[in-house]
Amino acid sequence: MVGLMIAGSAILLIGIGCLHVYWAFGGSWGSNHVIPKSAKLEHPVFSPGKFVTLFVSFLLFLAAGLLILQGGLFKFVYPNILVNAGCWACMIVFGLRVVGDFKYFGLFKKVRHTLFSRYDTYLFIPICAWFCFIFYIAIQIGR
Repeated sequence: MVGLMIAGSAILLIGIGCLHVYWAFGGSWGSNHVIPKSAKLEHPVFSPGKFVTLFVSFLLFLAAGLLILQGGLFKFVYPNILVNAGCWACMIVFGLRVVGDFKYFGLFKKVRHTLFSRYDTYLFIPICAWFCFIFYIAIQIGR
């Protein structure tokens, strides 16, 4: 059962990484829901470029690989100290994403009436909390 949860989470990470590649090469589906907007002007708080978006996709693919290795889905490859440290880093990053920046995203955000904030509350925070949890589980399995 745990292996299935880890595999499903890795597939989700790969899917989100593919979505970032799609956005990096000009795709627009869903892109207006994933960038926080200012409270008054409804302008994007930041505008990530192609390189940054591709880098995020690379990190998501890397996180999926770490999760697969640490979770023991490939029996012929044993997790080592680097894989374990990478999983700890992923768990911390996803945990920090859940907490947020105290203004635009996360549990303690102040701007709560934008489209992004609704998606953040009902989709992005729960997904990041799940990833934080599943990396913790994988770390416990890989010991």
